[in-house]
Amino acid sequence: MSLTDLAAELARSRQPFVKATVVRAGKPASAHAGDTALVRADGAIEGFVGGTCAESSVRVHALAALGTGDPLLLRISAGAPSTVVEEGAVTVANPCLSGGSLEIFLEPHRPAPRLVVIGDTPIGAALAALGTPLGFEIDPGGAPAAADAVVVASHGRDEEPALEEALRAGVPYVGLVASRRRGAAVLASLDVSDEQRARVHSPAGLDLGGRTAPEVALSILAEIVALRSSLHAVRRTAVGGVALGAGTAASSAAGNTAAGESDTDTAGHGTTAGGQPVVPPGIVPLAVLDGPSPAVEAAKAAGPAAGSEPATGTEPATGTGPAAGAGPGTAIDPVCGMTVAVTASAIQAPGHDGGTVYFCAAGCRRRYLADRG
Repeated sequence: MSLTDLAAELARSRQPFVKATVVRAGKPASAHAGDTALVRADGAIEGFVGGTCAESSVRVHALAALGTGDPLLLRISAGAPSTVVEEGAVTVANPCLSGGSLEIFLEPHRPAPRLVVIGDTPIGAALAALGTPLGFEIDPGGAPAAADAVVVASHGRDEEPALEEALRAGVPYVGLVASRRRGAAVLASLDVSDEQRARVHSPAGLDLGGRTAPEVALSILAEIVALRSSLHAVRRTAVGGVALGAGTAASSAAGNTAAGESDTDTAGHGTTAGGQPVVPPGIVPLAVLDGPSPAVEAAKAAGPAAGSEPATGTEPATGTGPAAGAGPGTAIDPVCGMTVAVTASAIQAPGHDGGTVYFCAAGCRRRYLADRG
């Protein structure tokens, strides 16, 4: 199957993926401009955008881009492990590369958010008519548990079962079309926790003063869009991360910059003294930082040590399938110091402490096992 056919099939089956395209290759890189691959949500790569060392970086950043939904330009070059984050771009130095450089455009493709509308009513019909141009996949009477948003507009018919199913499934938006008085009675009758009950938007929609069915539908869709936008704003960074103080710089695994000096690219980003990657103000990109860092370790205080167990990125988001999180679980290759994505197909070996160690390529794994004797 060609990559074009595979992309079409993944889209038809609502499976998220990232299209990775080499836009520039510096010799002696094995990939060439125009080479393309598809990265699935499980980290599997179909196609060719470079050798195993380059693939490791592509996998990490493609899965992070899939989590945020934002396209990303990934620059890869040979050198000691380091990462520089800019708006819409990440530059990675990879010690496993034999030379050359690559620039790869990562374009995430995620299924349209599924809006389940319960109720064959004028408001339900208006939601279907207005939701499609807004990018929603409308599923009248569909299963609430499989939705990104559920609106119950059945005016008293089978409301409780649909609401309970949506709430138990953790659907991000659950709305009930009802007056405040009737809505309160419906919510009180639900067999769910108080926390779940409080998640229902009732009456559904922003208070726009609408009276007709299309106006009410517009207010509901506006509320859904506002909620999705606020969630995306929280999770959206260059590659996915957590907020720290403005101007925070996180340490990389290996920096050669002398004290008091700094290396800066033309965009004003680079490494500070001590080899610290510069990131946008307030952001530490957990999904991409190479090597241990006090800021990252503080953010992961409850997690296992890097290089032995996966270090997660940002908290997974509810929404469109497995790609809704802001990044994959990651670990540090103990041989080369690169960040690698922890997936089912990741190259791994038992660690000294009984945990699992992950590697960017088979060569690093062989060296690790040889050093262990």
